[in-house]
Amino acid sequence: MSATASPAFKRVSDLADLTGKTALVRVDFNVPVQGGVVGDITRLEAAIPTVRALIDKGAKVALLSHFDRPKGKVVPEMSLAPIAPVFAQALNAPVAFAGDCIGTLAKTAIAQLPAGGVILLENTRFYAGEEANDEAFTAKLAELGDIYVNDAFSAAHRAHATTEGLARHLPAYAGESMARELKALDLALGHPHRPVIALVGGAKVSSKLDLLRNLVGKVDTLIVGGGMANTFLHARGMAVGRSLCEPDLAPVVAEIEAAAKASGCHILLPIDVVAAKAFAAHAEHRVCAANAVAADEMILDAGPQSVGAIVGVFAACRTLVWNGPLGAFELAPFDRATIAAAKEAATLAKDGRLIAVAGGGDTVAALNHAQAASGFTFVSTAGGAFLEWMEGKSLPGVAALSACVL
Repeated sequence: MSATASPAFKRVSDLADLTGKTALVRVDFNVPVQGGVVGDITRLEAAIPTVRALIDKGAKVALLSHFDRPKGKVVPEMSLAPIAPVFAQALNAPVAFAGDCIGTLAKTAIAQLPAGGVILLENTRFYAGEEANDEAFTAKLAELGDIYVNDAFSAAHRAHATTEGLARHLPAYAGESMARELKALDLALGHPHRPVIALVGGAKVSSKLDLLRNLVGKVDTLIVGGGMANTFLHARGMAVGRSLCEPDLAPVVAEIEAAAKASGCHILLPIDVVAAKAFAAHAEHRVCAANAVAADEMILDAGPQSVGAIVGVFAACRTLVWNGPLGAFELAPFDRATIAAAKEAATLAKDGRLIAVAGGGDTVAALNHAQAASGFTFVSTAGGAFLEWMEGKSLPGVAALSACVL
């Protein structure tokens, strides 16, 4: 599915009684683990609604996930075994573990589960066939279940055995987390309420060329912030001092600006900026016009006039898609623009005046830093999949689900 497509798929809620059936559920349990301790259970919690729904329908639930990059080999340090008890605690139900994801060991472990039982299978990337989307490997996975559920949007941009291949072997459904994500993304760019605004920040234009090219043809206003804005300012003939900038991309920026003009998309750049001579927290700094940056200064944040312009645009729009910070939000006080804009978007969303969808890269960290994430309509933790969706690319894992709708 691309950013212009309407989500069409069967979901777990469409299923009837599943007693005697096994559901193979693709989750994303690639969570941070240090010293055997899981550092963040957000992705584990995201899987709970789907797993509970399947349990309630009497299914045996076999969870499939990758973990890290073992590159098709068994790497004991990359086993999913430590994740099972943590997920069991989050689920408040027993979760068994099988030391393989195919073959006799996995089949036996699943067979021993009671109706409504849950088991986590070993790291699918221990087999090269996972990332290769190998047909023989996929067939072995399919032998384990009766239906396939994909609840891992964060891995949907990869055409792997457990994200795309299984949908060609078993009746396929979207999990609750996947369905919620797709609904939110459709509201943002698929069939949005207009005017639509995209805020794109971050360090480099070069990392978001496809995204920018796609957005200028879809949104009414494109707000560019962060280091990316410096390249746009440079392309417009402004001096940006020692700021992060990609001057060689000036011709590309000019093409993007021309495409925006042709499609009626207004590009909003910083009016004023916060400039400093050192990239450090609490460095001496000043606010100046965007075209008045000294040769020995660097732009580290958008200024108060810029923030005023941004929140003014927010107030006039119906839909906001946010990706990336407006400045060096990790360093106070260069986090002020990101915080102020994020809080305003969250307030408008809470009041029902704005559909605010965010995700990708540093976005979640920036919104959490601003204590604004909870106010957004939807915040995706998908990273690469969210960005590829914003770029207008088809996501194999979602396309496979859509192809199963008759």
